[in-house]
Amino acid sequence: MNSASSFDTLPLSAATLANLGALGFNAMTPVQAAALPAALAGRDLIAQARTGSGKTAAFSLPLLQKLNPRWFSPQGLVLCPTRELADQVAREMRKLARGIPNIKILTLCGGAKIGPQIDSLAHGAHVVVGTPGRLLDHIERRTLDLRGISTLVLDEADRMLDMGFFDDIADVVRQCPPARQTLMFSATFPDGVERIAAQFMREAERIAVDTAHAPRAVDEVFIEIDEAARLATAVDLLRRVRPVSTLAFCNTRRRCHDLVQKLGEAGIVAIELVGDMEQRDRDRALLRFAQQSVSVLVATDVAARGLDIAGLDAVVSVDLTPDPEVHVHRIGRTGRGDAAGRAYALVAPFEQVRAQRIADMRGQPLMWQTLDALGSADPAPLQPPMATVQILGGRKEKMRPGDVLGALTAWAGFTREQIGRIDITDYLTFVAVERSIARAVVLKLDGGMVKGRYVKVKVVEE
Repeated sequence: MNSASSFDTLPLSAATLANLGALGFNAMTPVQAAALPAALAGRDLIAQARTGSGKTAAFSLPLLQKLNPRWFSPQGLVLCPTRELADQVAREMRKLARGIPNIKILTLCGGAKIGPQIDSLAHGAHVVVGTPGRLLDHIERRTLDLRGISTLVLDEADRMLDMGFFDDIADVVRQCPPARQTLMFSATFPDGVERIAAQFMREAERIAVDTAHAPRAVDEVFIEIDEAARLATAVDLLRRVRPVSTLAFCNTRRRCHDLVQKLGEAGIVAIELVGDMEQRDRDRALLRFAQQSVSVLVATDVAARGLDIAGLDAVVSVDLTPDPEVHVHRIGRTGRGDAAGRAYALVAPFEQVRAQRIADMRGQPLMWQTLDALGSADPAPLQPPMATVQILGGRKEKMRPGDVLGALTAWAGFTREQIGRIDITDYLTFVAVERSIARAVVLKLDGGMVKGRYVKVKVVEE
């Protein structure tokens, strides 16, 4: 065993080291070796790490080391995206805490009755592991006091953000003392992670280990077309490569409108994003695209400025822009993180000079292919995997993602895997659900109760 990877090199108590040995923790995993020295020294930490990398021990050992067993009040808090992960983390922490006598670790998650949780809190706990929505319920009921928190952990932060929990996370964190230590673990680093770090962490140290894949370059294909068949070729391209989520760029608003109409006629769910849209319509278009209830977002470069869309399969330049730097910015929107990026550019004869400018800027030849080389066209409708369901009620009614998720799973009987992103505005809540269950969701929830109030529910139609 490499002595540098031994737990004996860490400032842990003899009882904790003996317990780690009994549990079979013989050597640190890469994320533990990178995170534990900084975390045990009390520093804030942002770690890129995946499930199965040993991250639970990486944040649990520093948290447990600081506990005062004689003080039965929450001193450690772990936020998780789901009940299943919270239960898993709590079980692991209880094993790691065996070397410390009388440590109580409590889970507080939606989908479980709140009464027994209130009773447990009344008897005190050293560590709370829970989901943001249920934690806020207890805070509002004054059954959970976070003023004694010395260590805050945000586990799988990117998943919590994908589920729409940013505001809930922020509300929970604000209840914790500013002088706490904050440890954040995330498989990817979307903008929301950076926002959390900027607002709630102090000079956080960053580590990135156990990432499954290095970022991949974007595979871009240039396709020669006839100008008169440009829109038909764009439809044909999508029928061949069938990406789940596509951002299609056009140079004019008119072209965007015509392409959306053409895609709709072909059974491809598309929506446009152009510069003269009302803000409400713009927000709705982006929300539905982010929830994967629209297959193609057709946009001009001006309208798409500043967009950062996760999970984007492909970028199609339906028109080739005359500015090669704008083109590079277009295709840079795909292939982020671990995703394999795909980009396609349709090039009419008069655009060949534009394509050459792109090649000159890159200093290498472009990859040209025919449509036939991309596979045969599938005439079946290209349906998005999700549908967006709208619930009347939002932040002004204190609606939270956890409330909606609980209503859909614990009450309506759907599984967590069938529910996607949840976005809450001031007065409306939008939920991505598997397309196959969208109507059933409406039948179950419309006129039913969410967070103690009757709600109206409908599918947001194309």
